[in-house]
Amino acid sequence: MSLRFNALNNINQPKAVPPVGSTKITALFGENVFTLQKARAFLSDEAYKSLVASIKGGKKIDRTVANQIAAGIRQWAETKGVTHYTHWFQPLTGTTAEKHDSFFTLKGDGTAIEEFDGAALIQQEPDASSFPSGGIRATFEARGYTAWDPSSPAFIMEIGEGKTLCVPTIFVSYTGETLDYKAPLLKSLEALNKHAVEVANYFDKNVNRVSATLGWEQEYFVVDEAMFNARPDLVLSGRTVFGHAPAKGQQLEDHYFGSIPERIYAFMRDFENESYKLGIPLRTRHNEVAPAQFECAPIFEEVSVAVDHNTLLMDVMDRVARRHKLRVLLHEKPFAGINGSGKHNNWSMSTDTGVNLLAPGKTPKTNLMFLTFFVNTIKAVHDYAEVLRASIASAGNDHRLGANEAPPAIISVFIGQYLSNVLAEVKERVGDKFDEQDEAILKLDLHRSIPELLLDNTDRNRTSPFAFTGNKFEFRAVGSTANCANPMTVLNTILADTLKQFKKDVDAQIEKGDKKEIAIMHVLREYIVASEKVLFEGDGYSEAWQKEAERRGLPNVKTTPLALDAMVTEKSKHLFESNDVLTHVELEARHEIELEKYIKRVQIEARIMGELCTSHVLPAAIKYQNILINNIKGLKEIGLNDGSYSNQKQILEKISEHINALSDLVEKMIEARKVCNAMDNTRTKAIAYESQVKAPFFDAIRYRVDKLELLVDDSFWALPKYREMLFLR
Repeated sequence: MSLRFNALNNINQPKAVPPVGSTKITALFGENVFTLQKARAFLSDEAYKSLVASIKGGKKIDRTVANQIAAGIRQWAETKGVTHYTHWFQPLTGTTAEKHDSFFTLKGDGTAIEEFDGAALIQQEPDASSFPSGGIRATFEARGYTAWDPSSPAFIMEIGEGKTLCVPTIFVSYTGETLDYKAPLLKSLEALNKHAVEVANYFDKNVNRVSATLGWEQEYFVVDEAMFNARPDLVLSGRTVFGHAPAKGQQLEDHYFGSIPERIYAFMRDFENESYKLGIPLRTRHNEVAPAQFECAPIFEEVSVAVDHNTLLMDVMDRVARRHKLRVLLHEKPFAGINGSGKHNNWSMSTDTGVNLLAPGKTPKTNLMFLTFFVNTIKAVHDYAEVLRASIASAGNDHRLGANEAPPAIISVFIGQYLSNVLAEVKERVGDKFDEQDEAILKLDLHRSIPELLLDNTDRNRTSPFAFTGNKFEFRAVGSTANCANPMTVLNTILADTLKQFKKDVDAQIEKGDKKEIAIMHVLREYIVASEKVLFEGDGYSEAWQKEAERRGLPNVKTTPLALDAMVTEKSKHLFESNDVLTHVELEARHEIELEKYIKRVQIEARIMGELCTSHVLPAAIKYQNILINNIKGLKEIGLNDGSYSNQKQILEKISEHINALSDLVEKMIEARKVCNAMDNTRTKAIAYESQVKAPFFDAIRYRVDKLELLVDDSFWALPKYREMLFLR
C-alpha cells in the first residue's frame, strides 16, 4: 500500500493529543526568560546596574562584571534544571544555530564543578567556514565569533526532558565582517536612533532615544504529518510542485475567521504556551483565507527583540506540531491556486518620552512632528524602493507576490484618503516663498485635518506592499519564511539616511532666515512633491496599475535574481556604508549568498519534479494506460464495434499525449539544469535557472502532471491530493 493510502487510513485513527494545561497566561509568561526582574534577584547591585545600562543605553559591559552576570544567569538556570548553555544566533542560512556546552568542567586536581564565566557568556567560537559567507571565509579560514547581545534576554529552551540556556548573540568573522542577520539590524537601529533623535529634537528637546517597534503577523499552513511524509516535494522543498486544484478551494470564503478545527486548536494552545514561557507575547490566533491556513500575531515589541521572538517562534511551532502528528508549512506558496503566506511587518517608532512618532497628537506641534516622520518614511520608500524590494526577494516569495491577496512586486505606499488630502493641502497651500503668515497653516489645517486617532479613519488595502494603517506602516510584502531582520534592517537604514538629509535641508533653510517651523514645512513640501509618484490608493493587482507604475517610472522587478542586483549598486553601497550598517564587502557577500540560496532552491525543486515524474507520476499513468489498452483489446476481441469503446480510446489518447509530453519536458529540463550547473558566475547561473529552467519548464510540467492526476485511476495515484491535504483533519 502506498504512503498516500496509509496516510488516508491513518487520518481516521484517533490521535494521542498531548495534554495542554489551562494555566493563566500571566503565570506562564516569561517563565523561561532571564528578565530584569529575575536579574534583580540573582545579581549584585553592580552587575544589575551594568546590565540595565547595557540593555537600555547600549553601554558595554566590563568583563569583570560579566563574570558576576554569568554566575547569576547560571544560578537562575540551574534552579530550572538546566545543565547546558549555547550561543543562539541567526546565520545567513535563514534558520537559527546553536552549539551546546555543559556547565560541567574539571579543576586542576580533577574536582568536578559547574561553571559559567564571563568569557563564556560574552564570546564563543563556532566554525565560520561552515556557514554561508559569500566568499568572505574560505574552508581553511574557519575562525568566527559569536558575541553576546545583552539587548535580547537569555532564555531556556525545553526540548523533551532537556533544558538548555540560550544566550542571544551576533555572529562575525575573524576579520570582523558580519555573518548573520542580527548584527546589521542592531547597527541599523542605532543609525535610525541617531538621526531620528536629531529630528525629534526640533519638536521636543527631551527626546534622547528613538526605538523602532515591530509587530509581525505570521501566516502558516498545517497539514497532517502522514500526508506530509507521503509528499516528497513537501519534505524536500516545503511546497507542492504538483497538485490539481480541488473542486472546493477558498472560493466559498468559509475558512477565514471560521471555527478553528479541534486538532489545530490543541496544537495552537500548545505552541502558544511554549511561546509564553519564552516571553513571546502572542495575542491573536485565527483561521486565514485559504483552507488549512492560519495566523498568529503578538503585541508590538522593540524590533531586535521582536525579530528574535519571531525566529524563535518558527522553531517552536515546527517542534510542537510534530508532537501533535502535524506539520507546519511556512513556505510562501505551498499550494498553487490559493492564498500564499506572508509575514506582515507592522513597523513604527517610539521615543523614550512615550510618543509614537507615527501617531498624530493633540496639538499643531505634535501633528507637525507626526507629519515630519510620516513624509520622511514615504520619501525613504520612494528613494530606495529597489533596495526594499531586494530585502524581501526569495525563491519562495516569487511564487507569492502579485497573486491571491499578496501585494505585487511594485513597491508603492498606501496612505488613505484623509492623509492623501493632508499631503495635497500641504503641497498646494504652501508656495515657493515662505513668510510668517504660513504659520497659520500649522495652527489651522494640520491640527484640523489630521484626526488624533487614525486607526479607523483609513481603509485597508490588501494589494499594497507598504501601507499606513493608523499609527504604523505595514510592510505586507515580506514572505512567511523570511527573517524579519532583513527587511527591518533596510527600512531602518533608508529612513535613517532620509532623516539625516532632512535635517541638513531644514538647517539650510533656517540659515537662510526661515523660522524652524516654516523651514520644516518648506522641506516637507519638497519631499511630498519629490515622492508623490510612489503613492497609490488603488488595486495593486490590476493590469492598469502595472501600466501606470511603468508610466511613473516605478521599478517592477518580478524575479529574485534581478531584484537582488539592488543590493550591490553604488547607491546601495553608499547608503549602508555611510550609515555604518554594512560595508561594501558585506553587501557583495550577502548578494552572493542570496543568489546561491535561489539557485539551490530552484535546483532542489527541479530535481524533485524530475524524481516525482519518473518514479511516481509516469509509472501510475503507464499502469493505467495498460489497463485501458487491455480493456479496448478485450472489447475488440468479443466483436464490439468502435463506438463501444470510443470513450476509453479518447481517455487513452489523452493520457498518452500527456505521458509523452511530460517525459519530453522532464528530459529537456534535466538538460537545461546541466547547462546551468556548468556556469561559474553565480549571478549568471541564478538568472539562467530562472529563465532556462523554472520559467519554461515548471508550469509546463505541472500542467501535464495535474492533467494526469484527473485522468488516472485514483487507486494508482501515489501522491496525496490537494483535497486530502487541505481538508482532511
